Amino acid sequence: QVQLVESGGGSVQSGGSLSLSCAASGITIRSYSMAWFRQPPGKEREGVAAIRSDDGTTSYADSVKGRFTISRDSTKSTLSLQMNSLKPEDTATYYCAAVFTGPWSSVLRAGTFKYWGQGTQVTVSS
Repeated sequence: QVQLVESGGGSVQSGGSLSLSCAASGITIRSYSMAWFRQPPGKEREGVAAIRSDDGTTSYADSVKGRFTISRDSTKSTLSLQMNSLKPEDTATYYCAAVFTGPWSSVLRAGTFKYWGQGTQVTVSS
């Protein structure tokens, strides 16, 4: 059974940093592409960042490029998201996703992942 458990969310002021972690069990994370998504209050879920299984290629939403970094530690079965220069518009529930089932060009679309974590809240105040 695949389980994804996010942690590291919290409240921070604009310009601050947070690091999210996703502990994965039931899968070998290096064998599957994984991603971070977020859902702002009252809005649809959106892709934030993804990392490809075979070569570690990454993909980012334009809104977070240069500020967020996705990484994985296969020895710890952990996916991470380092978030710097946070803005109030980054406020959302952040979700970890695993087992990508589509073409890489659609990796930041929510419908292409099979497993999801329960989410962790990130709040950025101005």
